[in-house]
Amino acid sequence: MDPTTLFDRLWDDYLRHAPSAGGIHALLGGGAPIVNDHIALRTFATERLGVDALHPLFETLGYSIGDHYRFRAKKLRARYYRHRDPALPKIFISELLLDECSDTLRDTVLSLCEQVPAGAAGDPAFLAGGRPWDLPWASYAALREESEYAAWLAAHGYRANHFTVSVNDLPGFASVAAVNRALKAAGYALNDAGGEIKGSPAVLLEQSSTIADRVPVSFSDGEQLIPGCFYEFAFRYPQADGSLYQGFVEASADRIFESTDERP
Repeated sequence: MDPTTLFDRLWDDYLRHAPSAGGIHALLGGGAPIVNDHIALRTFATERLGVDALHPLFETLGYSIGDHYRFRAKKLRARYYRHRDPALPKIFISELLLDECSDTLRDTVLSLCEQVPAGAAGDPAFLAGGRPWDLPWASYAALREESEYAAWLAAHGYRANHFTVSVNDLPGFASVAAVNRALKAAGYALNDAGGEIKGSPAVLLEQSSTIADRVPVSFSDGEQLIPGCFYEFAFRYPQADGSLYQGFVEASADRIFESTDERP
């Protein structure tokens, strides 16, 4: 599978788990194509499903590592990948470090991961395959008590956690602030954890995001409404050599993760 086909699959699946994304896409793009800055994926740090295990798959797709990140409070590690074709979006993939979690969470997650056939993570379709394990509601609720990230991944599995509009390439909008104003005027709720705009020109990146849509998810014992996926918006500033900064800012990404948190 080539990257474009994979991203098309991810986008089609994403629209089912972020219903507001279609309206936002139309609002900001006015019918014109929108450049995607990056997509984000989540996984568990296990031998078969961790970032290192998925690395050969990204290489097969033509991607190489851009940089590494650490989110200690959330017990996460992440890296981003860049394609040799700069027109293709970056991939930001994070993993939950099970060795830093409680025994109960770790045992629950490992029991889920054991349901994934060996070698499944080597197929590009796996990244858009959704949840590859059975999950009862009680297990989801228990995971959420300790880690919103673990609960989201356990419930949704492998799909794009979010797509990201490149504001630099968005006609009619000169800043993330302008995008935010248009979104709020249209009634979309924004993630205000750490402020509606994360980052600044000083760190060469500004980001904002919507709050994840609540979507119906089928558990092994019934259907429930829980946070699904969200839309992000990024503006990149030029570096000293004039090229746009391509990395990520840990403090900003840390709060972007909270776009999928359960809210009262």
